[in-house]
Amino acid sequence: MVPALFGITLLVFLLVRVSGDPVVLLLPEDATQAQIDQLRTHLGLDKPVWEQYVIYVSQLVQGDFGLSFRYSNRPVLPLVLERLPATLELAAAAMVIAILISFPAGLVSALKKNRWPDTSATLLATLGEAMPNFWLGIMLILLFSVNLQWLPVSGREGWQNLVLPALALGASSAALLTRLMRTSLLEVLSQDYIRTAHAKGIRRRVVVLKHAVRNASISYLTVLGMQFAALMAGAVVTEQVFAWPGVGLLAVQAINSRDMAVVQAVVIVVAVIVMVANLLVDLLYTLVDPRIQYT
Repeated sequence: MVPALFGITLLVFLLVRVSGDPVVLLLPEDATQAQIDQLRTHLGLDKPVWEQYVIYVSQLVQGDFGLSFRYSNRPVLPLVLERLPATLELAAAAMVIAILISFPAGLVSALKKNRWPDTSATLLATLGEAMPNFWLGIMLILLFSVNLQWLPVSGREGWQNLVLPALALGASSAALLTRLMRTSLLEVLSQDYIRTAHAKGIRRRVVVLKHAVRNASISYLTVLGMQFAALMAGAVVTEQVFAWPGVGLLAVQAINSRDMAVVQAVVIVVAVIVMVANLLVDLLYTLVDPRIQYT
């Protein structure tokens, strides 16, 4: 995790630097060259890039992510942490929706192979992966908010506001996980030990739930951890569509105003969360498969 985090800080630092000059945006159009040079010196942008990066990393180690230009020189880290619970809430809700849809759908699809439940689940999974979450979000707003008036359009005031953005964000993950669960379970059901269990007279439900599903869940958990990263990334667009006040919306606003400190902080904080989530998934392997042990 440490080398990965180091690489992320270097990559986002360089990409933000080549995206544009924030000094030009902070000063009015009639600013003199002397004013531009003075502000560039004040921000430390007159130093070589490598020196700027060394200073930036040394400040990160001390918990200093810099100041936000857009928010009246407020410290960046508290600003990001204020918005973080909203994004984690949205990502967690989308993950729950993805699991609740994909696990039973993949299970039924595998057990009813080449029959109408399998065909229906495969078709819906293909459609779910093909639809962009921003388009799906707009369609959900038109249907449930504008036409039926069942759910609110935007904001974060109650659980009703969470339903549509979580569904729009989790649909693609649900589609991918459904197909993965089906494929993994079909592969496990074809193994010799499953046929042996059936030959011993063990009930089909016990064989499927206790043996087959448990082993098929290993690859499911692996992709589930990867999908959490996709949900955090997809929240950037989804929050924009539903005006959800999370770090995704904050990042978009910071990019538009070239607020480099905020952009860097959002990427690094989200990267840490994703890495911790993948670490937890790795640890869950020991619960699913007792043969896996970490020493």
